[in-house]
Amino acid sequence: MKILISTFGSLGDTHPKIALALELRKRGHEVSFALMEAYREKIELLGFPFHPMRPHFDPEDKDLARRVMDGKSGTELLLKEILLPNVRPMYEDLTAAVAGNDLLITGEVVFAAKSVVEKTGIKWITTSLAPASFLSAHDPFIPPSAQWLKHFRFLGSIFHSSIYGFARGVVKSWLGEYRQFRRELGLSENHDPIFDGKFSNLLHLALFSKVLGVPQPDWHSPTLQAGFCFYDGQNDLGKMPEKLNEFLDAGEPPIVFTLGSAAVMDARDFYEESAKAAKMLGKRAVLLYGIFNDLPVNIDENIVGFDYAPYSQVFPRAACVVHQGGVGTTAQVLRAGVPQLFMPYSHDQPDNAARCERIGVAKIIAREDYRMETAKRKLRELLSNENFSRKAAQTAEIVRAEHGTKIACDAIESVMRR
Repeated sequence: MKILISTFGSLGDTHPKIALALELRKRGHEVSFALMEAYREKIELLGFPFHPMRPHFDPEDKDLARRVMDGKSGTELLLKEILLPNVRPMYEDLTAAVAGNDLLITGEVVFAAKSVVEKTGIKWITTSLAPASFLSAHDPFIPPSAQWLKHFRFLGSIFHSSIYGFARGVVKSWLGEYRQFRRELGLSENHDPIFDGKFSNLLHLALFSKVLGVPQPDWHSPTLQAGFCFYDGQNDLGKMPEKLNEFLDAGEPPIVFTLGSAAVMDARDFYEESAKAAKMLGKRAVLLYGIFNDLPVNIDENIVGFDYAPYSQVFPRAACVVHQGGVGTTAQVLRAGVPQLFMPYSHDQPDNAARCERIGVAKIIAREDYRMETAKRKLRELLSNENFSRKAAQTAEIVRAEHGTKIACDAIESVMRR
């Protein structure tokens, strides 16, 4: 079968789709991608056909990255200024890309997907990478602009349903241009691509572990929870630096500090304060500072810095991981079985952090509070309390046993056989 996979976002959004593509290709299917132009080299190195799909981010636009990652306004900016205004060009690109394919698999913010499916008749499977995507009133989401809501989970589904109702009312006012686009195609304008209308009626795949969230009564049906789908560059550009291997071999497990693939473009003083905290604790440290930042200061024989290293090879050898809370990074730490300190920015990150804190594997520090002293205090708590390590190891056993990529691909093939 011929399958087109399309998603929009950071490497944390793209890597699980690559995991699916590699497995589907191994099973004999022809897989291609429709993504932002920035991912062309990565996809073509893996041997998959690539189709550009607008809008295209400039990966070196740090100002835009900062605005998108802003905890108060980043999600609104992403929707109102980037995705919804570009639904027409996205539709044009995706329509061209699906030609000749039997199945379309999309991430949840490919807002043109439903229209392409209705106009072409192609089979469609949707995916979510984190529990936040479902906006369940029974397992409520912690929004980045109202993180105080985590203290009100006890108020139950009626309270949270009313919160989501208010949010739907606000977002409804943003959809004027989208409705016009649908009318121009001769399709019903009564479609919401952000909330209920983003799911396929054939199959929706929840590509996250049950340790983060389990199916709820108000999840879309049909949904299959498969588990995490892991890929972190091991087949293309993801080589482990030789000097990092030497450092890891030379002493006790270090604290690893990273900001993923998007928040790293708004690092500010994160790496400098992190290095200071590690020194104050007398701990070895690895700073993964990204390709767009300079080598941090305070580097010495116990604190090293690299622009990139595959998480799957580094995290299992860490004492603790400090990160931004993207679900891809979170998944890798959960699989590694080590405690984690979250410094969430925006989108699903505060919710992922709160979930890991509730299961006893993490602490959280607010972005505006991240300084040497506060980081040192949180890290000391994580490293001195054996309960965090024990719970992290137990959680890792669950994650490793889920085989998300295999289960998801089994379900995809079942849809194709219908």
